[in-house]
Amino acid sequence: MTTESTSVPPSPGPWPTAAPFAGLASLASPRGASDRLALAPRRPVRARPTTAPLLAADAVAVLLAVCVLSAAHRRWEVSLLVGGLVVLLDGRAGLYRPGAVLAGALDDLPALASRAGVAWCVTAAAVAAYAPGLAIGPLRLCGAYGTHVAAVVTVRGLVHARRRRTARAHPRSALVVGAPGAARRFAAALGQHPEYGIRPVGLVAGRADGERGLPVLTTTEEIHRAVIQNTVRDAVFLTEDHGLVTLFQHYGCTTWRVGGEPRPGAMGDHLWGYGSHRLVPVSERRGLTGKRALDVALAAPALAVALPVLLVCALAVRLADGPGVLFRQERVGQNGRLFTLLKFRTLRPSDETESATRWSVADDHRMSAAGHFLRKTSLDELPQLWNVLRGDMSLVGPRPERPYFVAQFSRVHAGYAARHRMPVGLTGLAQVHGLRGDTSIEDRCRFDNHYIDHWSLWQDVCILLRTAAGLVRPTGS
Repeated sequence: MTTESTSVPPSPGPWPTAAPFAGLASLASPRGASDRLALAPRRPVRARPTTAPLLAADAVAVLLAVCVLSAAHRRWEVSLLVGGLVVLLDGRAGLYRPGAVLAGALDDLPALASRAGVAWCVTAAAVAAYAPGLAIGPLRLCGAYGTHVAAVVTVRGLVHARRRRTARAHPRSALVVGAPGAARRFAAALGQHPEYGIRPVGLVAGRADGERGLPVLTTTEEIHRAVIQNTVRDAVFLTEDHGLVTLFQHYGCTTWRVGGEPRPGAMGDHLWGYGSHRLVPVSERRGLTGKRALDVALAAPALAVALPVLLVCALAVRLADGPGVLFRQERVGQNGRLFTLLKFRTLRPSDETESATRWSVADDHRMSAAGHFLRKTSLDELPQLWNVLRGDMSLVGPRPERPYFVAQFSRVHAGYAARHRMPVGLTGLAQVHGLRGDTSIEDRCRFDNHYIDHWSLWQDVCILLRTAAGLVRPTGS
């Protein structure tokens, strides 16, 4: 499960300050400066439209639909069951999440009608099963369903119309990220169509094009000043750039991807013909609570079961290498937070500088037989189960690295910065594909970002199973 070997420059030079924007979104701070990434503090941003009006629209529709039923059926149980199912189904479909462009009254009709139909059919079946005498007849069921759909479309239409008027009257400042030519054309289209409620105030690109008009920002410092001075609330991406997405989300901006696939069946998700969708921050993704629950549910018993193995490993290290069984090292975790990683000591570095800046070597001559065995079998990583229980790490995620190397790799490898969007882990997608030891940092970075972009709880389970199978034929580092 270790990933600690590659070739890096022997002297990295000073910590970076101003540079082209690519890869700078996740640089770690030097020791003593901060325990976060080298980013400016978060800026409070006025919240986007909440889901409360859309939830209220569903509540009104349910109450009106229940009124169509007979007096015997107008029970609070029916209202709660239908309302709960509607909220659950609509929420899972993302129907409460505001889009880049607010939809019209009919845009969400197919999605709303199908889910309302499921909710009412399930409710009618439940009533017939548990209270046959109160079974809802087909005519009353159709009447309630029709009333529900008509009411929810009408109320949602009023909500969307109000939001569109507000967006036109008070457009949000935005930065457009992409090649200068394409970004200028897109910004000009938005400027000519205020109905979208987005007002471009600058472009973000790798280089300036010398054209007049909107300024081109090329460094993180320029981006920071523009976000503060113009109260930027949105960042619109014409190209993929994980590092900049992370940077803008850190500033509290809403991030959008233009040119990708719009939400199926939603004609409103476009900006003057450009398909768009919101780039949801990792912290807002569904299921992350389940990820933490999985970590605790597996790490706690694993630590208890492994206790005898831990004691044997500790004794072996003590007898072979003397005092100091555990090795503590500062690593960079989620969102650049520094934490202390625990391992069994497999060799004793000459000083703290070597520990922080020297890349591990598999066959270091200072490594004892016990240390070599622990490293080869990955048993030296077992104390990190405690890091998982503490919340420093997850069982599955990108492997954590030292701040020194995070700075180096973020400079060299595009996208390395974005690895810190998720909790770091004991194992990961890169590791189960053999990217351990002397393997490409660029390949690991690509696998880690793919894991984050397509994360699911089932993927974590699959990676854990593949890791467990890999322990039968250990290679270590």
